[in-house]
Amino acid sequence: MLSVPLIASHDAHNASAVVVVVAALIVLTAAPAQTKQTSTAGPGDAASSGAIGGIASTRADGRSIESTAPVPEGWSNTRYRLTPSDVIELTFPYVTEFNQTVTVQPDGYVTLRAVGDLRVQGRTLPELVTLLTEAYEPILREPVITVVLKEFEKPYFVAAGELKTPGKYDLRGALTVTEAVAVAGGFTTRAKHSQVVLFRRYSGDLVEVKQVDVKKMLASRDLSEDYLLRPGDTLFVPRNVLSQLAPFLPTAGLGFYLNPFSH
Repeated sequence: MLSVPLIASHDAHNASAVVVVVAALIVLTAAPAQTKQTSTAGPGDAASSGAIGGIASTRADGRSIESTAPVPEGWSNTRYRLTPSDVIELTFPYVTEFNQTVTVQPDGYVTLRAVGDLRVQGRTLPELVTLLTEAYEPILREPVITVVLKEFEKPYFVAAGELKTPGKYDLRGALTVTEAVAVAGGFTTRAKHSQVVLFRRYSGDLVEVKQVDVKKMLASRDLSEDYLLRPGDTLFVPRNVLSQLAPFLPTAGLGFYLNPFSH
Protein backbone atom coordinates (compact mmCIF):
# COMPACT_ATOMS: atom_id res chain seq x y z
CA MET A 1 0.00 0.00 0.00
CA LEU A 2 2.91 2.31 0.54
CA SER A 3 4.23 1.76 -3.00
CA VAL A 4 1.46 3.77 -4.72
CA PRO A 5 2.28 7.14 -3.08
CA LEU A 6 5.94 6.57 -3.71
CA ILE A 7 5.34 5.92 -7.40
CA ALA A 8 3.13 9.00 -7.65
CA SER A 9 5.73 11.11 -5.93
CA HIS A 10 8.40 9.75 -8.23
CA ASP A 11 6.30 10.50 -11.30
CA ALA A 12 5.61 14.03 -10.11
CA HIS A 13 9.31 14.56 -9.55
CA ASN A 14 10.08 13.33 -13.09
CA ALA A 15 7.34 15.53 -14.54
CA SER A 16 8.72 18.62 -12.83
CA ALA A 17 12.20 17.77 -14.10
CA VAL A 18 10.86 17.44 -17.64
CA VAL A 19 9.18 20.85 -17.35
CA VAL A 20 12.46 22.43 -16.21
CA VAL A 21 14.38 20.85 -19.10
CA VAL A 22 11.80 21.98 -21.66
CA ALA A 23 11.86 25.53 -20.27
CA ALA A 24 15.65 25.59 -20.48
CA LEU A 25 15.53 24.42 -24.10
CA ILE A 26 13.04 27.17 -24.95
CA VAL A 27 15.33 29.81 -23.43
CA LEU A 28 18.37 28.46 -25.26
CA THR A 29 16.62 28.33 -28.62
CA ALA A 30 15.11 31.81 -28.21
CA ALA A 31 18.40 33.52 -27.31
CA PRO A 32 20.15 33.01 -30.68
CA ALA A 33 17.02 34.17 -32.50
CA GLN A 34 17.05 37.43 -30.56
CA THR A 35 20.74 37.91 -31.22
CA LYS A 36 20.20 37.35 -34.90
CA GLN A 37 17.37 39.88 -34.99
CA THR A 38 19.44 42.67 -33.42
CA SER A 39 22.41 42.13 -35.73
CA THR A 40 20.71 42.33 -39.12
CA ALA A 41 22.08 45.83 -39.89
CA GLY A 42 24.53 45.68 -42.73
CA PRO A 43 27.65 47.74 -43.36
CA GLY A 44 25.61 50.32 -45.24
CA ASP A 45 23.36 50.85 -42.23
CA ALA A 46 26.30 51.36 -39.90
CA ALA A 47 27.86 53.91 -42.23
CA SER A 48 24.67 55.85 -42.69
CA SER A 49 23.82 55.95 -39.00
CA GLY A 50 26.39 58.67 -38.57
CA ALA A 51 24.77 60.88 -41.21
CA ILE A 52 23.30 63.72 -39.19
CA GLY A 53 21.80 66.98 -40.37
CA GLY A 54 23.07 67.55 -43.90
CA ILE A 55 23.03 63.97 -45.21
CA ALA A 56 20.17 61.53 -45.72
CA SER A 57 20.04 58.14 -47.45
CA THR A 58 17.72 55.31 -48.36
CA ARG A 59 18.05 51.59 -47.93
CA ALA A 60 17.69 49.24 -50.84
CA ASP A 61 13.99 48.85 -49.94
CA GLY A 62 13.47 52.60 -50.16
CA ARG A 63 13.15 53.28 -46.42
CA SER A 64 14.82 56.39 -45.06
CA ILE A 65 17.92 56.01 -42.90
CA GLU A 66 17.97 58.65 -40.19
CA SER A 67 20.22 59.08 -37.19
CA THR A 68 18.62 58.50 -33.79
CA ALA A 69 21.32 60.41 -31.91
CA PRO A 70 19.79 62.59 -29.17
CA VAL A 71 19.45 66.31 -29.80
CA PRO A 72 21.63 68.41 -27.45
CA GLU A 73 19.68 69.59 -24.43
CA GLY A 74 18.38 73.13 -24.74
CA TRP A 75 18.32 73.17 -28.54
CA SER A 76 15.42 72.84 -30.94
CA ASN A 77 14.80 69.42 -32.46
CA THR A 78 13.17 70.93 -35.53
CA ARG A 79 14.66 69.55 -38.75
CA TYR A 80 15.90 71.95 -41.40
CA ARG A 81 13.44 72.49 -44.26
CA LEU A 82 14.53 73.32 -47.77
CA THR A 83 14.19 76.89 -49.01
CA PRO A 84 14.91 78.57 -52.37
CA SER A 85 18.62 78.89 -53.27
CA ASP A 86 19.56 75.75 -51.31
CA VAL A 87 22.01 73.53 -53.20
CA ILE A 88 21.47 69.75 -53.02
CA GLU A 89 23.83 66.99 -54.18
CA LEU A 90 22.20 63.72 -55.22
CA THR A 91 24.33 60.58 -55.39
CA PHE A 92 23.21 57.24 -56.88
CA PRO A 93 25.88 54.71 -55.78
CA TYR A 94 24.83 52.00 -58.26
CA VAL A 95 23.97 54.22 -61.26
CA THR A 96 26.46 57.07 -61.12
CA GLU A 97 25.23 58.57 -64.40
CA PHE A 98 22.25 59.88 -62.42
CA ASN A 99 24.49 61.80 -59.96
CA GLN A 100 23.61 65.48 -60.02
CA THR A 101 23.73 68.74 -58.10
CA VAL A 102 20.60 70.88 -58.18
CA THR A 103 19.54 74.27 -56.80
CA VAL A 104 16.11 74.97 -55.35
CA GLN A 105 14.53 77.57 -57.62
CA PRO A 106 12.62 80.63 -56.33
CA ASP A 107 9.33 78.79 -56.91
CA GLY A 108 10.48 75.85 -54.76
CA TYR A 109 11.13 73.39 -57.62
CA VAL A 110 14.24 71.53 -58.75
CA THR A 111 14.84 70.05 -62.20
CA LEU A 112 15.95 66.40 -61.98
CA ARG A 113 17.64 64.31 -64.62
CA ALA A 114 15.18 61.94 -66.36
CA VAL A 115 12.37 63.04 -64.04
CA GLY A 116 11.78 66.73 -64.65
CA ASP A 117 10.51 69.34 -62.20
CA LEU A 118 9.79 68.36 -58.61
CA ARG A 119 8.67 70.64 -55.79
CA VAL A 120 10.92 70.24 -52.75
CA GLN A 121 10.52 73.50 -50.82
CA GLY A 122 9.50 73.00 -47.20
CA ARG A 123 10.66 69.38 -46.99
CA THR A 124 13.22 67.92 -44.61
CA LEU A 125 16.05 65.77 -45.98
CA PRO A 126 14.41 62.44 -44.99
CA GLU A 127 11.18 63.60 -46.64
CA LEU A 128 13.15 64.58 -49.74
CA VAL A 129 14.77 61.14 -49.92
CA THR A 130 11.34 59.50 -49.81
CA LEU A 131 10.07 61.85 -52.52
CA LEU A 132 13.08 61.18 -54.77
CA THR A 133 12.78 57.43 -54.29
CA GLU A 134 9.15 57.54 -55.42
CA ALA A 135 10.07 59.73 -58.40
CA TYR A 136 12.85 57.41 -59.62
CA GLU A 137 11.14 54.04 -58.95
CA PRO A 138 9.51 53.94 -62.42
CA ILE A 139 12.99 54.37 -63.94
CA LEU A 140 15.34 52.55 -61.55
CA ARG A 141 14.81 49.30 -59.72
CA GLU A 142 14.97 49.83 -55.94
CA PRO A 143 16.84 53.17 -56.19
CA VAL A 144 19.38 53.98 -53.52
CA ILE A 145 19.88 57.72 -53.14
CA THR A 146 22.12 59.81 -50.91
CA VAL A 147 21.22 63.47 -50.44
CA VAL A 148 23.76 66.03 -49.22
CA LEU A 149 22.80 69.62 -48.45
CA LYS A 150 25.77 71.54 -49.85
CA GLU A 151 24.59 75.12 -49.41
CA PHE A 152 21.73 76.43 -47.33
CA GLU A 153 20.41 79.52 -45.61
CA LYS A 154 22.11 79.90 -42.25
CA PRO A 155 19.77 79.95 -39.25
CA TYR A 156 19.00 83.49 -38.13
CA PHE A 157 16.74 85.62 -35.94
CA VAL A 158 15.58 89.21 -36.27
CA ALA A 159 15.76 91.70 -33.40
CA ALA A 160 13.59 94.78 -33.90
CA GLY A 161 12.14 97.67 -31.95
CA GLU A 162 13.71 99.45 -29.02
CA LEU A 163 17.11 97.76 -29.06
CA LYS A 164 20.43 99.54 -29.42
CA THR A 165 21.53 97.55 -32.48
CA PRO A 166 18.46 95.97 -34.12
CA GLY A 167 18.97 93.78 -37.16
CA LYS A 168 19.31 90.25 -38.50
CA TYR A 169 21.69 87.97 -36.59
CA ASP A 170 23.03 84.47 -37.16
CA LEU A 171 21.61 81.86 -34.81
CA ARG A 172 24.69 79.75 -34.15
CA GLY A 173 23.36 77.71 -31.25
CA ALA A 174 20.95 77.70 -28.33
CA LEU A 175 19.95 81.30 -27.64
CA THR A 176 17.26 82.59 -25.28
CA VAL A 177 15.19 85.79 -25.39
CA THR A 178 17.36 87.62 -22.84
CA GLU A 179 20.53 86.49 -24.61
CA ALA A 180 19.14 87.73 -27.92
CA VAL A 181 18.45 91.12 -26.33
CA ALA A 182 22.07 91.24 -25.17
CA VAL A 183 23.32 90.28 -28.65
CA ALA A 184 21.29 93.18 -30.09
CA GLY A 185 22.99 95.64 -27.74
CA GLY A 186 20.42 95.66 -24.96
CA PHE A 187 17.33 97.81 -24.40
CA THR A 188 17.16 101.50 -25.21
CA THR A 189 15.84 104.00 -22.66
CA ARG A 190 12.51 103.98 -24.50
CA ALA A 191 12.00 100.19 -24.32
CA LYS A 192 9.09 98.58 -22.55
CA HIS A 193 10.82 95.66 -20.83
CA SER A 194 7.58 94.07 -19.64
CA GLN A 195 6.07 93.47 -23.09
CA VAL A 196 8.76 91.94 -25.28
CA VAL A 197 7.09 90.02 -28.10
CA LEU A 198 8.38 86.84 -29.75
CA PHE A 199 6.98 85.99 -33.19
CA ARG A 200 7.40 82.44 -34.50
CA ARG A 201 6.16 81.52 -37.98
CA TYR A 202 5.13 77.92 -38.65
CA SER A 203 3.65 78.47 -42.09
CA GLY A 204 2.46 81.22 -44.37
CA ASP A 205 -0.75 81.60 -42.36
CA LEU A 206 0.22 80.35 -38.91
CA VAL A 207 2.25 82.57 -36.57
CA GLU A 208 2.70 82.00 -32.85
CA VAL A 209 3.00 85.11 -30.67
CA LYS A 210 4.43 85.03 -27.15
CA GLN A 211 4.72 88.00 -24.80
CA VAL A 212 7.59 87.94 -22.33
CA ASP A 213 7.84 90.12 -19.23
CA VAL A 214 11.63 90.42 -19.17
CA LYS A 215 11.55 93.03 -16.40
CA LYS A 216 9.64 90.75 -14.02
CA MET A 217 11.62 87.70 -15.06
CA LEU A 218 14.98 89.31 -14.26
CA ALA A 219 13.72 90.94 -11.05
CA SER A 220 12.40 87.60 -9.71
CA ARG A 221 15.43 85.67 -11.03
CA ASP A 222 13.02 83.23 -12.64
CA LEU A 223 14.01 82.29 -16.20
CA SER A 224 11.19 79.81 -16.79
CA GLU A 225 9.79 82.10 -19.51
CA ASP A 226 13.15 82.76 -21.11
CA TYR A 227 12.21 80.93 -24.30
CA LEU A 228 14.71 79.44 -26.71
CA LEU A 229 14.79 81.08 -30.11
CA ARG A 230 14.34 79.05 -33.27
CA PRO A 231 15.55 79.87 -36.76
CA GLY A 232 13.44 82.61 -38.31
CA ASP A 233 12.09 84.00 -35.02
CA THR A 234 11.50 87.74 -34.67
CA LEU A 235 12.01 89.50 -31.35
CA PHE A 236 10.23 92.86 -31.03
CA VAL A 237 10.61 95.35 -28.19
CA PRO A 238 7.88 98.04 -28.12
CA ARG A 239 8.18 101.57 -26.81
CA ASN A 240 6.99 102.47 -23.35
CA VAL A 241 3.99 104.77 -22.88
CA LEU A 242 6.09 107.79 -21.96
CA SER A 243 8.09 107.55 -25.18
CA GLN A 244 4.89 107.33 -27.19
CA LEU A 245 3.51 110.47 -25.53
CA ALA A 246 6.78 112.44 -25.57
CA PRO A 247 6.23 114.05 -29.01
CA PHE A 248 2.89 115.46 -27.80
CA LEU A 249 4.06 116.84 -24.42
CA PRO A 250 5.54 120.30 -23.85
CA THR A 251 9.27 120.23 -23.17
CA ALA A 252 8.98 121.88 -19.74
CA GLY A 253 6.18 119.58 -18.66
CA LEU A 254 8.07 116.52 -19.83
CA GLY A 255 11.17 117.56 -17.91
CA PHE A 256 9.19 118.01 -14.71
CA TYR A 257 7.58 114.60 -15.18
CA LEU A 258 10.90 112.86 -15.64
CA ASN A 259 12.51 114.54 -12.65
CA PRO A 260 9.91 115.79 -10.18
CA PHE A 261 12.57 116.79 -7.66
CA SER A 262 14.44 119.10 -10.01
CA HIS A 263 12.25 122.11 -9.05
